[in-house]
Parts: sequence; structure tokens; C-alpha cells
Amino acid sequence: MKQLSRWASIAAFTLFSAFSAVQAEEVIAKQGDITLRGDLSLAEGKTTKDGVILMLHGTLAHNQMEIMQSLAGLLKESGYNTLNINLSFGIDKRPSAMLDCTIEHKHKHEDAVAELDTWMNWLKAQGASKVVLLGHSRGGNQVSWYAAEKDSDLLEKVVAIAPATWDAGNAAKEYEERYTKPLADVLGEAQKLVDAGKGDTVMDLPGFVYCEKAKATAAAFVSYYKDDERKNTPSLLPKIKKPMLIARGSADEVVADLPAKLEKVKQDNLTVETIDGADHFFLDLYADELAEKIVTFVGWK
Repeated sequence: MKQLSRWASIAAFTLFSAFSAVQAEEVIAKQGDITLRGDLSLAEGKTTKDGVILMLHGTLAHNQMEIMQSLAGLLKESGYNTLNINLSFGIDKRPSAMLDCTIEHKHKHEDAVAELDTWMNWLKAQGASKVVLLGHSRGGNQVSWYAAEKDSDLLEKVVAIAPATWDAGNAAKEYEERYTKPLADVLGEAQKLVDAGKGDTVMDLPGFVYCEKAKATAAAFVSYYKDDERKNTPSLLPKIKKPMLIARGSADEVVADLPAKLEKVKQDNLTVETIDGADHFFLDLYADELAEKIVTFVGWK
């Protein structure tokens, strides 16, 4: 997977995408000093006791990007409640917009797992009887990570849409191609700071995720770039015991290596669906087909 260049294309797309409005109530949850934001949308005649699909967006994105809004609306029409959450990236009450590349990045890839746990506890407090975790792209990896390592009695099923893959060799090659500096050099410097207990040190970087000439803490850089098989969604699947759906588009160039990696995974609780012609974002009628597959898989009446 061409991680860096493809995450850049995701960012460019979401910055200019239009989204359909879904009538929802903004809700908040506290995590330490940070207030997390989400949009709770209840289907007609339903309450949280009927179950909620907890939805997570992709890389440095937000809960009102087109694919998330489209799915929330289509699922609501099919009688499903959704909680469409907005990752904080360490920012209190972060707005629903692409993350500003010029900030000092202190967030970590795995922070999403902790935020998902906060929202699961919030849903339990709201009387939810069951939850399906749904994530797109990097969010698909993060919901899978949660299901593999934390799980919950509330968690019934998992849906990963075009979930992220990871290959350390490809990441290194693409970093150097994009930012003209070997990833190993930058990562080595960041790792030394982390090992010395100075992970909060802000580094001037040639690039961070898709942000050029970025500032990020050493710990943040290590989190996003260290070789960790958990960032490769297929590697997590054997640890996930709940029923799981992976949906992909046949024209998806962002996670083009996903089909080959899934061929190596054989387990009874995994369903893989391919939507012919869809790319990474499942636009227009592809979103309808995706929603139909999700509804069939979840199977709530």
C-alpha cells in the first residue's frame, strides 16, 4: 500500500467533498481534560436500547466527511441508530473538519482505541443494549484493534470498511520518495528521544502522515511510523472473536494490497464483501450498496 501518497489523496478529497446533512444530536463524552464530540442519530421510533452502530472516520479526518454522513443517513433510513464520533487528536471539542497540518501533532494512532472505549462506556450509560463498531480506512484498523485487544460485553459485531494495511518497507520507501529523507533516520531520532523519556519533545519534521514540514512530538512520530503489525488490519483478525464484516471496493487503490493479505486469513467469523466498481470512498450509489451489505450483516430487526 502506498501509505503516504494515498493518505494525501484522501485528505485532498475530504477537504473538498460535499456531504449530505443528517439530522442528529451532538453529544459529548469526557476523557480526562478533553471533551469528545459525536453525532447521535436515532431512527424513527428507536432508542439507544435498540442498539447503536458506533462509527469512526479515517486518517486525520472527521465525522461529517461524505462517506460517514452518507452511511449514517442510509442506516437511519433502514432503522438503525448511529453514533458518528469525531476523534479529538488531543484537541478539546475538536470541530468536524480535516485536522490542520500546522498544529503541533501530539496524538497517536492508538489514541483512537482509548476514545472508542470511552464512547462504549458512554453508550452503556445511555442504556444501549448492543453495539456494532464500524470504521472506515484507518478507522477500520482502529475499530479492529479495539475488538482484538479490548472487546466489550456490549460489542456484538465489527464492520471494517476498506481498513488500513501496513507494510514497513513500503512506508519507508514512500516516506523518502515524498519527503526526500530516509524514514529510518527520522524514526531513529524520534525513538531515541522516546527511549530517553523525552517523547513529548516536538520535532521539526520533513513530513508527518500527509503533512509536509510538520511539527510533531517524538512519541507521535514513533506511533504512526514504527513497525507494528497491529496497524495491518489482517494481522488483527485472528484475535477478533466477534462476527466481522470487511467491505472493500474493487477499484480501491488506497488499500490495494488488502485482498492478497486477506487470502491468508481463514476464520469462520469473518465475512468479506467486494463492491464492484467502488473506490476507497464508496460514493453515490456505491454507498447504498455498502449500506445494504452492512444492514444484512448486522441483522437487527
